[in-house]
Amino acid sequence: MRTFLLLLASNIFMTFAWYGQLKLKVFEGRSLWFVILLSWGIAFFEYCLMVPANRIGYAQGLTGYQLKVMQEVISGSSWCSRGSCSASGSRGTTA
Repeated sequence: MRTFLLLLASNIFMTFAWYGQLKLKVFEGRSLWFVILLSWGIAFFEYCLMVPANRIGYAQGLTGYQLKVMQEVISGSSWCSRGSCSASGSRGTTA
């Protein structure tokens, strides 16, 4: 359970690091280098959660493959729960 929660929290940080800059006003008009550095700064916290999650899960008997699948399921579920999954292929809207 602790592994799952850490992976879930890391996914939130990573989603914010990679896609938050597309919607947040604080990024508007900023240079590309500023946005890149800020995004990587946010992603640092994702790694601070992901590494312990993987180590804890591995110590509890999960394989690397199982941990990766768990992370991908969490990532896919979070995208679909926000309505980003659509059959139409349009940007975050449903068909």
